[in-house]
Amino acid sequence: MALPARLTIVGLGPGPLDALTLAARAALSEGPVLLRTRQHPIVNCFAESRSWDSCDDLYESATSFTELYAEIARRVLSQARTAPLVYAVPGHPLVGEATVRQLLTDAPLHGIEIAIIPGLSFIDAVLPILRLDPLADQIQIVDALELVSCLESSPFAAGRLPLSPLRPALIGQMYDRHVASQAKLVLSRIYPEDVQVTVVRNAGNIDAAVQVLPLYEIDRYPYDAATAVFLPAIDVLDARVTEALQQVVARLRSPTGCPWDREQTHQSLRRYLLEETYEALDAIEEDDDDALCEELGDVLLQVILHAQIAEERGAFVYEDVVGTVIEKLVRRHPHVFGQARVESASAVLARWDEIKAAERGEQGRTKPLYPRTMPALVRAQQLLARLARTRPGSYADLRERIVRQLTERSEERILALLLHAVLQASEAGIDAESVLRRWTLELEEDLLFENEAHQT
Repeated sequence: MALPARLTIVGLGPGPLDALTLAARAALSEGPVLLRTRQHPIVNCFAESRSWDSCDDLYESATSFTELYAEIARRVLSQARTAPLVYAVPGHPLVGEATVRQLLTDAPLHGIEIAIIPGLSFIDAVLPILRLDPLADQIQIVDALELVSCLESSPFAAGRLPLSPLRPALIGQMYDRHVASQAKLVLSRIYPEDVQVTVVRNAGNIDAAVQVLPLYEIDRYPYDAATAVFLPAIDVLDARVTEALQQVVARLRSPTGCPWDREQTHQSLRRYLLEETYEALDAIEEDDDDALCEELGDVLLQVILHAQIAEERGAFVYEDVVGTVIEKLVRRHPHVFGQARVESASAVLARWDEIKAAERGEQGRTKPLYPRTMPALVRAQQLLARLARTRPGSYADLRERIVRQLTERSEERILALLLHAVLQASEAGIDAESVLRRWTLELEEDLLFENEAHQT
């Protein structure tokens, strides 16, 4: 027969005594009991609760939730080492209870066995109020503190949002207005600011309250630990996430979609991919953030459109595109995702050359070092820079030959002049393509100005 657990974790449910399970009542009666907090309606229902200890004092001294939960876990383990202990938490022990997660990790290290007695969670209390079926409605359960974490990690939190606006979401642990304000900033990244959200307070109790208000007002509502926020799914056409764009493109390509979009192929779209890329480059050149935002969207559209066409052909799917580039990034950055060390950007470039060479060897075919459709001036500069980096002797020989050919009167001389310019640009750290492009833009402006002057 197994020894009795030295630590019993009890879920107190949402509040009313009649929502407390019989097993939980029995455990609380046996004691001794340590409460995470006395701020729970059920505590005063037990006469013996006056003798129960709590962790409320730790809330006053902790500087962060992470520190608080770690301190609570340490206190629980300290008491559980000496005698059997009942640790009581609001709701369900395994729903949104960071201290329980910590205890499940740490208790075995101290030889402490754990038994868990479930309780009704905030989810169980909210669902009847909102008349929701978590499976049929595909509801996402989100911790508000995860949203706060995304904000704290900004601007490097892209892709970490723990929910999709295309499915309903129920957010718990919206403790106070500060948390609500930070959560609002994160949610506004993917939701329209006027989307109607439902705030539920004290669910499962007789004083439960429901308030519907726009997202931009959620931090004006009085919050406490028993508050949850429900966000409905938004229409694909109102969304701001990649999945929505995929659905829009799929609809355009479907049998009931747009005749023009349905006729397009990889070949027919080549010019548009090139045009959109050049327009994005123009926006970068002009330092125009609004234009760049729009043009990057057009480039992304081309990517998703090509992926959709490929899926229709049975060639690959969008997820293959994403997975392939992630694999490549991880493989080419062992100094970030592995144990390799590099000391400088030049060392990174040298390492990349080695990795790319290995990749080409594994592919068993000769792949161009740089795209053959790349502008010739850009491609020449890239190739010469690579030659100087990987085969300095060959680079020196080529440089000498180019200088010698400058005196000739032939096509070779013109080539030598061009290559000499590229060499000079590379060695000076100058982008030859950008220099020539800026000059052409200036010339174009002069010509346009002169043309307008003649017309007036």
